[in-house]
Amino acid sequence: MKAYIFPGQGSQFEGMGKDLYEQAPVARELMEQANEILGFRLTDVMFEGSAEDLKQTKITQPAIFLHSIAKAKIAGEAFRPDTVAGHSLGEFSALVAAGALSFEDGLRLVYSRAIAMQKACEAVESTMAAIIGLDDEVVEQACAEIEDMVVPANYNSPGQLVISGTVKGVEAAVAKLQEAGARRAIILQVGGAFHSPLMQSAKDVLQAAIENTPFKTPACPVYQNLNAQAERDPEKIQQNLIGQLTAPVLWTQTMLNMIADGASEFIEVGGTGSTLQGLVKKVDRKFPTSAL
Repeated sequence: MKAYIFPGQGSQFEGMGKDLYEQAPVARELMEQANEILGFRLTDVMFEGSAEDLKQTKITQPAIFLHSIAKAKIAGEAFRPDTVAGHSLGEFSALVAAGALSFEDGLRLVYSRAIAMQKACEAVESTMAAIIGLDDEVVEQACAEIEDMVVPANYNSPGQLVISGTVKGVEAAVAKLQEAGARRAIILQVGGAFHSPLMQSAKDVLQAAIENTPFKTPACPVYQNLNAQAERDPEKIQQNLIGQLTAPVLWTQTMLNMIADGASEFIEVGGTGSTLQGLVKKVDRKFPTSAL
């Protein structure tokens, strides 16, 4: 069973999508449509912008989304997923690829999400850190013991958990987890505390947008970040998508559930093409992975 997986922030790269635009008419048409919907030439930043330009949340999120959907469009009839999942932002790409959302609505939601998240990041000094080499329970307990706000945010793979919160909270947790024996505990260069309660203002904005957007029954099951479960009911998909912004991404659990349900091959769609493949291998090395 083929599982197509879609990356989130961090999978962007300089010049992303330029080759697709130049070589594939279907990608060029899609990208020009995106420029028109957004009201500015996103592709100019994707093709010519610096790494710093691409790190802006309002650019990163629509750029990765557009790159993923363009890849799927180019594949045409060869793109026949048995199931899909996306990491954080990638969940929107997965929903469009599975037919639960139109491309136009997906792009509008992604851009609204990006702007709202950027505003939330500017409101409170916050950050994230990657903790490598400890059991999830150890990281969870350490976060719970910190006075300043810090929570688990991304369960990426066994032994790799990203935490999120105020700068003070994350710094205190990093120090505590280094003492606990973390192989690495690195504060990330991100705009703010994604997938934490500090994203509540962005969640409120996104909730209104999602509730006013039509969702359809997807062509295949979509595994969602909020509960790591396969879903096909449009109303449940909407509610899970709303909850995603302030809740942790259960990616490890998602991969394990997909494998238990019969996934035998994982294909990453968009971005650098390697981010999620690496996480799958850390969950179980025997599963074949590739990039579209």
